[in-house]
Amino acid sequence: MKQIALLPIRFYRYAISPMMAPHCRFHPSCSAYAEEAIHRFGVVQGGWLATKRLARCHPGHPGGYDPVPETLTPGSTHTPGSSNRQDP
Repeated sequence: MKQIALLPIRFYRYAISPMMAPHCRFHPSCSAYAEEAIHRFGVVQGGWLATKRLARCHPGHPGGYDPVPETLTPGSTHTPGSSNRQDP
C-alpha cells in the first residue's frame, strides 16, 4: 500500500519538479517530507502530515526547516516545524 501511495509523489519529484523553477519555502521539500512521513507513519498518518504540510505552503508562511516528527503523540497540538518552547 505504501508503494502505491508513493508513486504519485515520486512521479512529481522526477518528472514534473525538474521542469519547474526551484521555489520551495521548506526544507526538506514537500515531496521529500511526504515520502518520509509515509515511510515512517504509514499511508493514513503520513498522508495526513503531508497534507498539513502542503496546506502551510503559501506566500504568507515563512517556511524554513520543518522535519517529519520522530513520533506522533495522540492529542498533541504540536505542528511539525513549530516550536513548543516558552520564553521565561
